[in-house]
Amino acid sequence: MGSYDAGMAQRIVSLVPSLTELIVHFGLADQLAGRTRFCTEPPGALRAVPIVGGTKDPKLDRIVALRPSIVVANKEENRREDIEALRVAGLTVLVTDPNTVEEAARMIAEVAATLGVSPLGDRLAAEIRSEAASVNPIQPAVRVFVPIWKSPWLGLGCDTYGHDLLRVAGFTNVLGDRTRYPEVTLEAIATLTPDVVLLPDEPYPFGPKDIPAFAGIAPAIPVDGKLLWWYGPRVPEAIRELRPLAEAIAAER
Repeated sequence: MGSYDAGMAQRIVSLVPSLTELIVHFGLADQLAGRTRFCTEPPGALRAVPIVGGTKDPKLDRIVALRPSIVVANKEENRREDIEALRVAGLTVLVTDPNTVEEAARMIAEVAATLGVSPLGDRLAAEIRSEAASVNPIQPAVRVFVPIWKSPWLGLGCDTYGHDLLRVAGFTNVLGDRTRYPEVTLEAIATLTPDVVLLPDEPYPFGPKDIPAFAGIAPAIPVDGKLLWWYGPRVPEAIRELRPLAEAIAAER
């Protein structure tokens, strides 16, 4: 495994879209040596950064040829065999795995420290914690179902960042007793009596066309999937956007 010195001239390859956005947020766009084809945020900031494949199918030879000082990855989004191959090739790989809002705050501080910009990471982590602490509980919490795929239907379960973000914002996940992304049926979801269904536009591109599928279960609302899945500079905004939604739904019950 390679060693990494945060004080050296950096060449960063990011294999995670939300972490690419975080690196740009830290003012390090000019140090990005490679990105996936899904790394497109913020718009216009990454045109000159070479693409090294996707999150699940990175071009390992291309990454090695870029001679990065560090590769930033994620346990869920990237394949273990790819991470191990990059390490065997002598590259330093930082693997992130935040599954709660607090873990996301700690991860942001860790990435910032690794990249030599600790004050920026600490500032964003503090903003996340402040935003989370400012939320007053909704009683009873708003019961929510979040599908992440269909054919088969998969839902958002516990032990995930999205689940904890919803908890912080005032929701109770009706699949909170099931781990990760369980397969479900709409008939089973109906028996769990959600107050609302949130339809994120990623990883499956749910949208208004999918609202009729939940008729008779609960009102379905399309939402920006980045609010639920992107841990980085969007976290405070996600809490600020989802909290009023939970309050509005609670007020209508």
